[in-house]
Amino acid sequence: MSGNRSLPPVWNKVGRHDVFPEARHDEIARFNFLTNMNMHLSSVVIPGVREAYEQRAEPEFRKQKGRSPESRQEVRELMSRDSYYQWWSALRRSTMEMRQQAGRSMVLRQIDSINEKAAKLNDSAETLKLDSSVKVPTYASAVDIHCMPGCYHTALSDGDVSAGANYDCGLFVTTAGLLGTYTDGGGKAIAEWLQKDQPNFKPRRILDIGCTVGHNVLPIAQAFPDAEVIAIDTGEPVLRYGHARAKSLGVNNVTFMQANAENLAQFEDGSFDLITTSMFLHETSFKSMPRILAEISRLLSPGGLSLHLEQPQYTGRPVFEQFMRDWDTFNNNEPFWGTMHDQDLTAMIDATGLPAAEQFQAGIAASVDETIFPKVDTQSKTEDFGRAPVWNVFGAWKPVKEECVA
Repeated sequence: MSGNRSLPPVWNKVGRHDVFPEARHDEIARFNFLTNMNMHLSSVVIPGVREAYEQRAEPEFRKQKGRSPESRQEVRELMSRDSYYQWWSALRRSTMEMRQQAGRSMVLRQIDSINEKAAKLNDSAETLKLDSSVKVPTYASAVDIHCMPGCYHTALSDGDVSAGANYDCGLFVTTAGLLGTYTDGGGKAIAEWLQKDQPNFKPRRILDIGCTVGHNVLPIAQAFPDAEVIAIDTGEPVLRYGHARAKSLGVNNVTFMQANAENLAQFEDGSFDLITTSMFLHETSFKSMPRILAEISRLLSPGGLSLHLEQPQYTGRPVFEQFMRDWDTFNNNEPFWGTMHDQDLTAMIDATGLPAAEQFQAGIAASVDETIFPKVDTQSKTEDFGRAPVWNVFGAWKPVKEECVA
């Protein structure tokens, strides 16, 4: 471990609520080991990957081809044969698999109790709207995203919330605590950015798409307590868990609804003032993303705002950086990651009727309780290529049509 950086907080500093799994000593130790391993790999080990490229792979390619690699695909072909990269990549994949195994075993040990607690919080609640006719889209059902067994949508029994509980308790490990107490640093960053940069924007109705357990929508709902907030997802287990989680945290202005963002006919045109997604679009397919963006455009009210949180796009970045950022596409069960980050999002959003002139981009970092959790270092020269919670926020304002005056 490097001696010149702060260690992450221990896992048991993570925020508790009524449906959060209870951990034993050895379970906490496993999470702490994996958290520190992730930080070690993303700060101490990772520079050696660039070194392997610059000192071995790239010179050999230049010697054979008479030029440097021109695409991330060429870099990947080179690096897939390099032993240092193989070692780093295998360890990184293993930490994700081990995180899922550790969380899942802890959750399943007490799943009856967690399900009962969730059921009590969800009982007869008008703010939880499940619909069994909603089909999980193929882009979600075809792969266990993040190596998560059963992905977000698989229920092991009636009323099961294990997928949500596993996701909730394991996020700390992957991010080394950089998302804060309730792993809601992204949602807090969005809320703070809105309140600072758009202080006069007071949305009355908010839609969050791909909410999973609601960790990013709750800070937005808290920032606009008078707003009606609807959070949608196709996965029943995460919606049940997310609703119970919100109730236990005292956030009562969010309705969790099972729905597919490609077709939201139940909502009228122009019925939302703010529509958000947080690290969601990269988990959708090339065919579905334009349909989702078109629905967002339709649902936005005149003067309304669409806002998306994602890792930066690849365009204009060096091919080695593109290759490193594309690791998730091939190694973390994120098959649509690279495709999404290749897109001309300005043109794609413009095609939905939200013109380029009304679009924006900004950079934000996770907002956390710095007395407990480490502040995100946006000036660090150690590039972790997508592990740090430093994001690209983009979206558009929907133009207000001027009425003709006779």
